[in-house]
Amino acid sequence: MGFWESIEATFTALRTAQEAIPFHIQMLHDFYQSFVEGDRWLLYLKGLGTTFQITIAALILGVILGILVAVVRTSHDQQRVGRRNPVLGFFNVICKIYTTVIRGTPMMVQLLIMYFVIFAGTRNTLGVAMLTFGINSGAYVAEIIRGGIMSVDPGQMEAGRSLGLSYVPVMKEIVIPQAIKNILPALGNELITLFKETSIVTVIGLVDLTKVAIQIQARTYQALMPFFGIALVYLVVVMVLTWLLGIFERRLRQSDKR
Repeated sequence: MGFWESIEATFTALRTAQEAIPFHIQMLHDFYQSFVEGDRWLLYLKGLGTTFQITIAALILGVILGILVAVVRTSHDQQRVGRRNPVLGFFNVICKIYTTVIRGTPMMVQLLIMYFVIFAGTRNTLGVAMLTFGINSGAYVAEIIRGGIMSVDPGQMEAGRSLGLSYVPVMKEIVIPQAIKNILPALGNELITLFKETSIVTVIGLVDLTKVAIQIQARTYQALMPFFGIALVYLVVVMVLTWLLGIFERRLRQSDKR
């Protein structure tokens, strides 16, 4: 008889005899039911994979949208008085509406609207989640990047333009690389926040890490192990991401000293 079989046999015998079950036996029994029985740990692993898919796809989309919105808004703000571009002004208004609406409404409400209204009837739940989180992240990333661009000395732009470069090459080659170093900590926090917020995709039925824990709890009637288990997984992943971001930041600082 294996270890887990002996634990189950002991637990069943004590429960049948209506005797007090030792704490360690109870915990081992709950752990077995929540993670070991039926290879349920594989379900958690699959759910974590879904969580990572949403996070990575949403971050990529969010950064792309964030850069576009930040460049439009920064370009508009840096225009000289009396030389306003009406086309740029129009897109600036659109970008302001986008960031205001997205940042002013709950993420869960946005997800429900996207799934049950805009894409009603779709079966691509994962795609809807990626798109929704990407659009949401883009609004926050846009403000982060805009702040980073505005923190770069305006003389950098003037120096680039004086060398004959147009606005786009100066932004791409001079301003944005410097801004990235300034905003990296904030982008790292956005990544961590995005990873944790993906747990709300359970409201549209997507089986992520949190949804797996809910399903296991419904089958075993044990809430402690599944929920504390995924809490530990989230914590470990966040700690690893924080550690990796710290290494990246230190390398950037070292490159500045060379």
